[in-house]
Amino acid sequence: MIRAAEPRARTRDGALPLINIVFLMLIFFLIAGTVAPPLPQDLTLPDLASGKSEPPPNALAILADGQTIANGTPMDAPEFAASRQGEVVRLVPDRAAPAERVLTIARALRAAGTGEVRIVVSRQSAP
Repeated sequence: MIRAAEPRARTRDGALPLINIVFLMLIFFLIAGTVAPPLPQDLTLPDLASGKSEPPPNALAILADGQTIANGTPMDAPEFAASRQGEVVRLVPDRAAPAERVLTIARALRAAGTGEVRIVVSRQSAP
């Protein structure tokens, strides 16, 4: 018995779906790139490297020897906390300040009634 030849199944071109995906990605990035408005031309950004940074008024600085200073005057943690009841306070420790001293002062501030204690550090890139 002779069978009739079956028509060959057409294979789909595999490049068409790839072209569609690339096209959709192109449209997405064109739209996403124009969402943020440009900065004004006359805007000058501040240069933090050249200026002197002042700690905020609710900051307690801890020097390398463990001494605490607030607003340029020596002040201990309970005295500082008494003037900042319920506020968020910031500890600004020196890099050489002992970590135990920093934690002791942070605990003393919380025990004295400050709202929240945040330790301010500098994020530097790895060499």
